Amino acid sequence: MATGARATIESHLGAKAESLLGFHSPKIAKERLHLPGPDFIDRVWAGSDRNIRVLTSLQRLFDHGRLGKSGYLSILPVDQGIEHAAGASFAKNPDYFDGENIVKLAVEGGCNAVASTYGVLGSVARKYAHKIPFIMKFNHNELLSYPNKFDQVLFATVKAAHDMGAAAVGATIYFGSDQTDRQIVEVSQAFAHAHELGMGTILWCYLRNNAFKKDKDYHVSADLTGQANHLGVTIEADIIKQKLAENNGGYQALNIGDSSYGKFDKRIYSDLASDHPIDLCRYQLANCFMGRAGLINSGGASGANDFEEAVVTAVINKRAGGTGLISGRKAFQRPLAEGIQLLNAIQDVYLSPEVTVA
Repeated sequence: MATGARATIESHLGAKAESLLGFHSPKIAKERLHLPGPDFIDRVWAGSDRNIRVLTSLQRLFDHGRLGKSGYLSILPVDQGIEHAAGASFAKNPDYFDGENIVKLAVEGGCNAVASTYGVLGSVARKYAHKIPFIMKFNHNELLSYPNKFDQVLFATVKAAHDMGAAAVGATIYFGSDQTDRQIVEVSQAFAHAHELGMGTILWCYLRNNAFKKDKDYHVSADLTGQANHLGVTIEADIIKQKLAENNGGYQALNIGDSSYGKFDKRIYSDLASDHPIDLCRYQLANCFMGRAGLINSGGASGANDFEEAVVTAVINKRAGGTGLISGRKAFQRPLAEGIQLLNAIQDVYLSPEVTVA
């Protein structure tokens, strides 16, 4: 019978515990991967073209918080005031209209870093930038234009992030959209500037095109999100943020009849991944140069089963070889004490020696 931390993790996993903790037959062997660990920066990034200041900033991210020096990351991201409208995001807990409470949650929740907007981080930079690593997200999708449009536009400069003491910058690209090409150019140039100034780079590699919704929602297919990840590491994102894969076969579904979309090989679905969620996540990681760029999965929207969903996602990510979780709404859309408890529940998965890489 499980005891201690594993018992708590198993209680959150419920009926999924046996399937997720007992999975030991991945299509891509863990020996092929660059796995997280206390020496990750020295082992993986020290031989790259990243300058000494970038390595220092990345090490700072990995050394902070409850997961410090483990090789794993727990990041609190709150940019929903722009992405999803402040009222809609903060009505459940109006304290978070004040950006200082966002940073406080990350600090008290033991996170490695806090990711937020230019305005939020800038408003409290002198008080907190030396206490917890800042990740300034410099582009966003605003939904006040009528009718709504879906595009990532620049809200801040990389220099502004550097001036406020940020350890890294973050950005989103909507891969698959009409605006992808422009966003790739903008973000690639901004990431190069960030590296010149000594900051790390984190890319939200999201898919966005109504055509990806067919018999199921292929915005979360392993093959399409995996390719988005591969494009992200190609423009030198140090860390990739991606939604957890829920299905596969996006390329196949979009290549029906006279349609011709992209390029794929059927061995993606037979030799490189199964239908198991850990295998689907591992395929996402394989596209991050086999883990040279860390894969952090997003926590998703807040709902009725936040603790269970967060722990499930953390277990899948860790066992797949991923680097951690970046969870916002599940944490900040609840009272502070509960938000801290949820963040700690995620971190406990990565701290548990009993939850191993498959």
